[in-house]
Amino acid sequence: MATHETFKGYFGTYTKGDSEGIYSFTLDTVNGKILGLEPAAALENPTYLTISDDNRFLYAVAKEGSSGGVAGFTILDSGKLSFIDSQLAPGASPCHVSVNREHTLLLSANYHKGSADSYLLNAETGSIENVLSSVHHEGSGPDERQEKAHTHYAGFTPDGKYAAVIDLGIDQLITYTVDNGQLIEKSVLHIAPGSGPRHLVFHPNSTIAYLMTEFSSEVLVLKYNSEDGSFEQLQAITTLPADFTENNQGSAIHISSDGKYIYAANRGHDSIAVFKADPESFELTFVEHTSTEGNWPRDFMLDPSEKFLIAANQNSSNVSLYSRDTETGRLTLLQSDVKVPDPVCVKFLNY
Repeated sequence: MATHETFKGYFGTYTKGDSEGIYSFTLDTVNGKILGLEPAAALENPTYLTISDDNRFLYAVAKEGSSGGVAGFTILDSGKLSFIDSQLAPGASPCHVSVNREHTLLLSANYHKGSADSYLLNAETGSIENVLSSVHHEGSGPDERQEKAHTHYAGFTPDGKYAAVIDLGIDQLITYTVDNGQLIEKSVLHIAPGSGPRHLVFHPNSTIAYLMTEFSSEVLVLKYNSEDGSFEQLQAITTLPADFTENNQGSAIHISSDGKYIYAANRGHDSIAVFKADPESFELTFVEHTSTEGNWPRDFMLDPSEKFLIAANQNSSNVSLYSRDTETGRLTLLQSDVKVPDPVCVKFLNY
């Protein structure tokens, strides 16, 4: 775990209100406070961010007029972001972006288009060279929001061999090979109809993954086979209390680096659900719910020391800070009055 006293991070936002784009901040781990919030780059609707492993570059979902795509930035020592370039196309912008370990490929998922794209990156300059491959999904699901494909996540498997792409509209986790950046379908996991799969995290052992569903508000425990890129479901566990009957939409999911604790956000119940993973079966047991002290927690993130967690409440434009007990996984509120306009994504530099 990182032992620095301060950590630098970024918030991605919607710019439909007061937001100017991407904001930087500093987490003071000594005093348990979020400090120094300031605009880092002006950009329209940078709703998801990713940072290269070497902390040189940040990539964001981007919108410009009636076009959408991805934008790249150099991360300056000051924390400010210097624009490199962007790749935009007519239509809606993506909702998720990720970069591989070698910093040669970027993936994006487009909810409105039901598509996933791969881009060639220049590892030296950080520039986004061109689109290498694009795949479009077809189909629908039983929920009224599943009238067509809605791709929500595109990330690399830990071995770097595949792109794991989640489509909320057709209840599928689709694995693609990424040879030379070309996305070629390899395997499909069909998830319970109407569950609305959304995001995915891998256990540090690289053979287990945890998937968050939006509509059914569950965490699915999956076994990953690196030989053929396939996934097998082992467990489904709800993220909600048994007596909660109001509207809820699952959002983000993250895991501690020791693989012991999984955290999942509920929009509606407005909470973080904490689960403990069995060290042998990797199945989950519920630990606690913690209020996010705001409305509609779209994302959250463990800090590099993993002794803190920051939750971003989109509709109440505030972020909340918690201390985290690394032995029990439990969260304790420290701060909830940090104002960030329409926050959607939280990312820290790598330490």
